[in-house]
Amino acid sequence: MASSSPKNLTTTNHLRHVESMASLPSGAGKISHLNAVILGEALASEENDFVFPSDAFSHQALIPSPHKYLEMYKRSIEDPAGFWSGIASSQFYWKQKWGDQVCSENLDVRKGDIKIEWFKGGITNICYNCLDRNIDAGLADKIALYWESNEPGFDAHLTYSQLLHRVCQLANYLKSIGVRKGDAVIVYLPMLMELPITMLACARIGAVHSVVFAGFSSESLAQRIVDCKPKVVITCNAVRRGPKTIHLKDIVDAALVESAKNGISIDVCLTYENQSALKRESTKWQEGRDVWWEDVVPKYPTTCDVEWVDAEDPLFLLYTSGSTGKPKGVLHTTGGYMVYTATTFKYAFDYKESDVYWCTADCGWITGHSYVTYGPMLNGATVVVYEGAPNYPDSGRCWDIVDKYKVTIFYTAPTLVRSLMRDGDEASCISNLVYTLKSPYVTRYSRKSLRVLGSVGEPINPSAWRWFFNLVGGSRCPISDTWWQTETGGFMITPLPGAWPQKPGSATFPFFGVQPVIVDEKGTEIDGECSGYLCVKGSWPGAFRTLYGDHERYETTYFRPFPGYYFTGDGCSRDKDGYHWLTGRVDDVINVSGHRIGTAEVESALVSHPQCAEAAVVGVEHEVKGQGIYAFVTLVEGVPYSEELRKSLILIVRNQIGAFAAPDKIHWAPGLPKTRSGKIMRRILRKIASRQLDELGDISTLAEPGVVDQLIALADS
Repeated sequence: MASSSPKNLTTTNHLRHVESMASLPSGAGKISHLNAVILGEALASEENDFVFPSDAFSHQALIPSPHKYLEMYKRSIEDPAGFWSGIASSQFYWKQKWGDQVCSENLDVRKGDIKIEWFKGGITNICYNCLDRNIDAGLADKIALYWESNEPGFDAHLTYSQLLHRVCQLANYLKSIGVRKGDAVIVYLPMLMELPITMLACARIGAVHSVVFAGFSSESLAQRIVDCKPKVVITCNAVRRGPKTIHLKDIVDAALVESAKNGISIDVCLTYENQSALKRESTKWQEGRDVWWEDVVPKYPTTCDVEWVDAEDPLFLLYTSGSTGKPKGVLHTTGGYMVYTATTFKYAFDYKESDVYWCTADCGWITGHSYVTYGPMLNGATVVVYEGAPNYPDSGRCWDIVDKYKVTIFYTAPTLVRSLMRDGDEASCISNLVYTLKSPYVTRYSRKSLRVLGSVGEPINPSAWRWFFNLVGGSRCPISDTWWQTETGGFMITPLPGAWPQKPGSATFPFFGVQPVIVDEKGTEIDGECSGYLCVKGSWPGAFRTLYGDHERYETTYFRPFPGYYFTGDGCSRDKDGYHWLTGRVDDVINVSGHRIGTAEVESALVSHPQCAEAAVVGVEHEVKGQGIYAFVTLVEGVPYSEELRKSLILIVRNQIGAFAAPDKIHWAPGLPKTRSGKIMRRILRKIASRQLDELGDISTLAEPGVVDQLIALADS
């Protein structure tokens, strides 16, 4: 059983570093900031490697200082009901307020069933709060969505008023075919405006949307259809991603055949004609089931009554990906998720009404739910939605889009950052430490509109952080390096731009209402500088409530490992200043001769080598050490493989971490197996590393399936 600390002591332990930051003399801050910016990589291994926000940025920030953060954080921990009910009451519309109890929770399996409830009894609707409420506040003519096609030169936009009309038309159509409150709707769409429109239309009528990333195989889609038994499947005929055409309707057709074999037949498949990818006459069609979106939806009225729902009524199901066996259907409810995503978006990006926001994530993942659709629109933001590949037609496309729409907040994944570094960086190396940044793909564009950058999905290594900060952001844009999960609904540990200095690669400090604790194998909380298992004490409004149809698995996976806590499954270190460093999934921790080594730590060391563009590390069985370290390494474009370079890469890990962390195998990798969202499929890498080539499983979600054959061919080189 973990030792428990009084709430005020916990708060003090979390924040004594912030209090010490507040007392830093401005001169020291400026010197550290200057050194960090100018020296770049040379400071990557410095213990006190702070990057300070500029005074000008801090002065205009929503949270301008550690003092302000400390004040709000303390209240959020000591009086969570008062803190969150104050935000919920003042910033959202409720048809009916909740009862006396703001929050009811049990996170201890020893005391009964796990239960988390926020604002129960409160009646609201998240679509109404995203659209109607903002229109009533005077934002009817503000741009809600800018849409950028895969092909340069093709675009569209919708104001908040126009978006509401489109949402209502689809909501009315769904009602006409029998979709009611609580019914599931499977959505298999690419990043067209119709994707957030569909999510909002479902929410408006109380239906539960389940967006499936339009890159999953027909088998994976069928699994989800069978599990949630939707009333309708919504898709489009095809999409262009880069130079490729992907026939989504064909995938859906195969999935519907498979689901029918398992007893789940779908009566309606609503299909949007994406003319830029495929004409309707070339689309395979099943009469009586398939319906063209354009033929029916525009005929419906542009107003639709709101279905008012309880705060604890389901909002959406999102199935986790990449694991074997039955996918986990993460269930989020309405009220707490609404309040939490809106609040995290507002503060973690220092949102202003004039901002233009672009998150590169797909709505098939949680990031696209919380920080493409709901979080931004609850704040009345202008959002960019991009259909295509980030390096099409070349690696300058992201910055072209930034300039075109005057994007001010840019939120993306470390994998994309590293990919763009590799594709476009004509970096030269000085003394093996400092990069001179001459990337034409970045520097040919202004990017002057940018003021905040963001990172999501995995720990960002310091060298990628610096490239992102120094080159993309011109050494002036704070980076919100966010840590959170599908299950958490929103940011948990994140910088607040302007509030405190950053350390490249650190997620820094907890968001309001979040109590992260680091525990040892016995579940005992560890104070001060330490490493261990990351857990969360107490609930927060955005937490998921169950796994759909499998509450026992929910409890076993997340609450039974360390009773009394939510177990994140991640490893974490806290440094002497209190900054949090995520070390990767616990199942990505390699135990080498008794040393627990986070894969992210080894990857960061490898990528700090000037000739290494990207690295992915997995554990393999070792007859002497228990586990060995197996590193897949992608080199900077044009750098040849060599035994000398292999030794140099191993040496840099030895020097930065220690001899015990030196990779046993460097496997040259022209590319890494990634989903189209940029997530590295480590399951596949483990199978290749252990030569279990007959167990690779489904690789249909990979952006480049051919990479797998390349890696196998290079296995013994």
